[in-house]
Amino acid sequence: MRRAWHAFAGLALLFFAVGAFSQEFPSKPVHIVVPFPPGGGADTLARIMEPKLAGIWAQPIVVENRPGASGHIGADFVAKSVPDGHTLLMSSTASLTEKNVNQFAPVSLVSASAYIVTANPGVAAADIRELIALAKANPGKLSFGSSGTGAASHLSAELFKAMAGVDLLHVPYKGTGQALTDLLAGHVNLMFAPSQTVMPYVRAGKLRALAVTGSKRSETLPDLPTVGESGLPHYEAVGWFGLLAPTCARKCSASEPIPRATRPRSSRASYATIRRSGPSS
Repeated sequence: MRRAWHAFAGLALLFFAVGAFSQEFPSKPVHIVVPFPPGGGADTLARIMEPKLAGIWAQPIVVENRPGASGHIGADFVAKSVPDGHTLLMSSTASLTEKNVNQFAPVSLVSASAYIVTANPGVAAADIRELIALAKANPGKLSFGSSGTGAASHLSAELFKAMAGVDLLHVPYKGTGQALTDLLAGHVNLMFAPSQTVMPYVRAGKLRALAVTGSKRSETLPDLPTVGESGLPHYEAVGWFGLLAPTCARKCSASEPIPRATRPRSSRASYATIRRSGPSS
C-alpha cells in the first residue's frame, strides 16, 4: 500500500501542476470507472484515492463499478466516453488487450506490488513447499479462484503451476470480491490476491497467507517469505493498477502543451511494458 500512496502523490501532482487536460479541468464531477465488482484491488485503490482527489480538484469524484467480461465492459464504456478527462479507467492487465489498448492514454501508474498466495484454512499446507507437495499428490483437485481470465490473480497462478509442475483447477469469477467470498467459504482452495484484499482476513484468522509473489519480502509483511525463498526459486509475479483516459483526452483537450516528461507514451508501447512487468487485477 505504501507504493500505492507514493504513486497517488505523483498522480495528484501531475494533474495539479501541469493542467493535464485543460485550464478548466475539472469543470464537473470526475468519474473513475472500475471495470470489476466492489471489493477487489482496483475498487479499493479507487476509493482510497477518491477523497484526496476530490479535495485537490474541488469537484466530486464518483467511483463507478461497471463489471463484466473480465473488465472489458467497463473499459469499453470509458473508451467511448467524451475524451475530456472527466471519465477515467482504473485498469489492470485484465481490462486491456491488443485490440483495445490504443483506445487509451496512460495517465499514471497507481500501484505495482506483489500479491499474496492465500489459502483457505482447510488446505493442509502451511507454506509453499507443502502446497507444492500437496498439489503433486492430488493433481487437479486443488482449485484457485481468480478475478477473471487474464487477470493477475489468474496469470500469477498459471506461472506458479508451470514452474512448480503442478495441476491446479482454475475457477474464474467476475471480480476479486466474488473470488474472495468463495475462498472464505472454502468453495475454492487458493487465491493469488492483492494484499489489501486478503490481509484483513489473514489477520482475523479466516485465511492463511503462504507467501508473497515478489522477488523480495514486503516491507509491510516482513515475516512473510517470498515464493522463491520458500520452495519455488526464481518465481516472481507483480500485479499493477493504472489510471487511463480515453485516447485523445490529453492531446485533444489540453489548451497548452504538456511538458515532455509528463506526456503519455504510445498506448501500445506502454502496454508492452506493463505486460513485461507483470500481471494484475
